[in-house]
Amino acid sequence: MITAQREVVFVQGNEACARGALAAGLQFFAGYPITPSTEIAEYISQELPKRGGRFLQMEDEIASMAALVGASMAGAKAMTATSGPGFSLMVENIGLAAMLEAPCVIVNAQRGGPSTGLPTQTHQADVMQARWGSHGDYRIIVLTAASVQESFTLTIKAFNLAEQFRSPVVLLLEEASAHMREKIEIPPREEIKLVERLGPTVPPEEYLPHDDRFGDVPPFVAYGKGYRYHTTGLTHDTAGFPTTRYDEIDALLRRHARKINEEIPALRDVEHYRMDDAELAVVAFGSSTRAARGAVDMARAEGLKLGMIKLVIVWPFPTAVIRDAAEQVEHLIVPELNMGQIVREVERAACGRAGVHSMTKVTSEIWAPHEIVEKAHSLLGGGD
Repeated sequence: MITAQREVVFVQGNEACARGALAAGLQFFAGYPITPSTEIAEYISQELPKRGGRFLQMEDEIASMAALVGASMAGAKAMTATSGPGFSLMVENIGLAAMLEAPCVIVNAQRGGPSTGLPTQTHQADVMQARWGSHGDYRIIVLTAASVQESFTLTIKAFNLAEQFRSPVVLLLEEASAHMREKIEIPPREEIKLVERLGPTVPPEEYLPHDDRFGDVPPFVAYGKGYRYHTTGLTHDTAGFPTTRYDEIDALLRRHARKINEEIPALRDVEHYRMDDAELAVVAFGSSTRAARGAVDMARAEGLKLGMIKLVIVWPFPTAVIRDAAEQVEHLIVPELNMGQIVREVERAACGRAGVHSMTKVTSEIWAPHEIVEKAHSLLGGGD
């Protein structure tokens, strides 16, 4: 039996992300150049039109996100890419996408901040903004990539989750991973599993765009397909019309919360490394997981039973996973390239069952494995 071979390429993280978007079926891209994400737009601008898709460079990031929402409602698989300052401009329309339940993907290649900050240096300081950036009570799906390979695979996953849950999905890269070059494998098209949004099961006269009779993720119909319906950013009823009725408001927002939560298996994605007999654990995400994995191997060589929990999906946060780990180990170490954002979630989940220890850097220097090992030794020695 002859099988298609995997393509092996040596590429930058941004190009891997762009290739992943095309492999996922990207049909529309709107964006505005910004370091360190610009190469994503550059690659897609060349390749997407060849596949019948549409690329637009907008006047700014506000317009980019607005165009993304419109394209999604018209039925297209849509994506944009930006960095911190641009993401700040997008958050209002990300909230609109959440209210409309418009599937789309927003890639944020994080850089130093706030404001203009450090455009060409790496940070992990947008993780809370990705979750809480827009106003109101809403939930969103956020993934973090640690390598160039993951920049490819997680872009595909971001599209699949957006389609499955009718939701905007954020993929957090970092300058370090966006501009790093590594060898990656691209599987043949037939091996890439794609998810499409659920279509209507009723005739046009019976269709409701936010119908909860079919579960927490309503069927979707693109505009122009013969189904007329109303769309608004206001709180709305199942027909899409504005409402101030308490029962309809409550039902809408609670359904949104139910469809995106950590109890759903598809929204739990963590990786364990040498955790079976671990007495201490590193909880890491993004580029910090590379140092954490090296630290685990280094510590094991020195007789320390260190393990790692790698967060791939950070929102919804895997509370139960961290709680279980806190019941196993004495200490949880959380290295971040920020002043401590995920560590607060780890503390909440651990709930006093284990010591939680923050390691922070804000200089754009990445973590080294020996720094994490030194922290582990200090904890076993009674220090902090």
